Amino acid sequence: MDMVKWAEKLMSMDEQSWSRHANPWSVYSRFSIMPMLSLAIWSREWVGYHCLVFILLCVLWVWLNPRLFSPPKDHNNWASKGTFGERLYLDRANQSLPAHHLVMAKALQWGSAIGLVFFIYGLWVLDIWVVILGNVWVMVFKAWFVDRMVWLYQDVKANKQ
Repeated sequence: MDMVKWAEKLMSMDEQSWSRHANPWSVYSRFSIMPMLSLAIWSREWVGYHCLVFILLCVLWVWLNPRLFSPPKDHNNWASKGTFGERLYLDRANQSLPAHHLVMAKALQWGSAIGLVFFIYGLWVLDIWVVILGNVWVMVFKAWFVDRMVWLYQDVKANKQ
């Protein structure tokens, strides 16, 4: 299962949204998703089924985020390069990419998925420390994945020159 490709399809990302998502504000603000979702789901204890409104707002933020910011004027930054690398990774069926990046990207995706287990369990039993562990775990692996995508982008770009 390719979680990144699945997420791209779910998000209906087109050329314009990818261009906007390369804005560092888009990339960095996406790290707010896990804590906001945690709070939205946890709020079921306080507001019952009305928590679904907060959960839907989080889902809306996930979809809206890559469309909200303007395309960056400068692409020479970690966030933009990570976005470009992710696009290369998603198109890996149509081009040859260094195998060491592909193996590591898969490992990082699975590492992030393990964090989701803690995240979900912590929210199920309402254990704040397990929820925090899940949040940190997922965000560390996501940041590591983006960093790997920067490396992939730089390697591919260097090999084309």
